[in-house]
Amino acid sequence: MKIEESSIVETNDYRVIIYPASRPLETKEAKAITEKLFDFLATWAAHGKPLSSSFKIEKNQFIVICVDEEKEMASGCSIDALGKAMKEIDEQYQLGLFDRMKASYVENGEVKTLKLFDFKSKIKSGEISKDIQVFDFSKNTYMEFIGNFLLPFERSWAAGIK
Repeated sequence: MKIEESSIVETNDYRVIIYPASRPLETKEAKAITEKLFDFLATWAAHGKPLSSSFKIEKNQFIVICVDEEKEMASGCSIDALGKAMKEIDEQYQLGLFDRMKASYVENGEVKTLKLFDFKSKIKSGEISKDIQVFDFSKNTYMEFIGNFLLPFERSWAAGIK
């Protein structure tokens, strides 16, 4: 079964798994990844029971998978299957989806990503202004994602950089 459109419902508090790419996706890549994820999610199951799930590609760089765990809980095996599918995508397109030692932020309307060490150094030296917005990949629910995925520097995890 092929899903033709996102079934994310803004009011439901889905479980969220965020895969941050190290760079923006090219149009051709985004289209191919969309097709792969539609195919995968259409058959994604936990202990033989289908998972009600969807995804979106946010800011052309962050793949956000949503699972409605009120219907069926994602199990270890189903999460492993998702991880395997995402690793295949990561390897094919060299996106750095599993590199958690990076920071992404918006500066002058543009999404930028740096290695975490470089980001911290540039904040400390003032090369990056604190007039930025910072992404937080640790959000676990869709409501957290909506309200707190992109925050002003002073309200983000990065505010603790000294």
